[in-house]
Amino acid sequence: MVYYVAAIVVVAFVFDFINGFHDSANSIATIVGTRVLSPLAAVIWAAFWNFGAAFTAGELVAKAIQKGIIRTEIVSPNLILAGLLGAIIWNLITWYYGIPSSSSHALIGGYAGAGVAAAGWSAITWGTKWIQTLSFIVISPLVGGLAGFILMVSVYWAFRRMAPARVDRFFRGAQLLSSALLSHAHGANDAQKTMGIIVGLSLGTLFGGWRIVHTMGSRITRLRPVSGFAAETGGALAISIATHFGIPVSTTHTIAGSIMGAGATYRFSAVRWGIARRIVWAWIITIPASATMAAISYFLLSRFSLQ
Repeated sequence: MVYYVAAIVVVAFVFDFINGFHDSANSIATIVGTRVLSPLAAVIWAAFWNFGAAFTAGELVAKAIQKGIIRTEIVSPNLILAGLLGAIIWNLITWYYGIPSSSSHALIGGYAGAGVAAAGWSAITWGTKWIQTLSFIVISPLVGGLAGFILMVSVYWAFRRMAPARVDRFFRGAQLLSSALLSHAHGANDAQKTMGIIVGLSLGTLFGGWRIVHTMGSRITRLRPVSGFAAETGGALAISIATHFGIPVSTTHTIAGSIMGAGATYRFSAVRWGIARRIVWAWIITIPASATMAAISYFLLSRFSLQ
């Protein structure tokens, strides 16, 4: 049993690593897309703030994952391992195709799917946390998009008399701050999701997630330092509000919405809505897909009596 638990710890770290180069890549996509920082400098900058957030944020999100998804009395080593495997498999699939799906929702779906495989539908603790989690699949990108749009309009108005070159120089520096805020907000909400199952560190950011960075940083819309600042700040605000209330949200959903909102201020067609549509479909199917993979993993683990 001791070796089995140790194996689960290793798998949890694998999930955190994949979360790092998948979900955490979203926190550097804008600053890389605007060329304010090089890819290496950006991942080191983001990793520092992501790591620090795990120790400065509260535990409300962790408790929501631990107690608000499935009944705690049915949790077993097999269930935990199957949930992690389901999330890892789905993350790898979406990462391979460069689709910015949510590692957070993959973990929630995996945990729920393994729970249903173990104890049926009664395993799910339907209630406030599920309502919040599912609702924020829609709410978080809308809030992020609105925040990004409003910030861009506000910046245009505040700096309307300044020469474009000076605006660009100013926001190249300001984007360091907004990127730090986004990375810290990401760590505060995202790092706790795995801590709700087992303590881990999100070090995968240091190894990058360049497929995701490319999609978020340049394929959705063209980013400049000023729009990158607005998108990052808007995303950070939306995530921080959710973290304050203990709501697990997706950094992917939020920052994608912020990027679309900031890009739409140039003109509506500046956003590549075909790419956005693919991302949204990935959001919709992430929880059921990862739940299905986790359920299969649980049945296989149980069949071979691994525990």
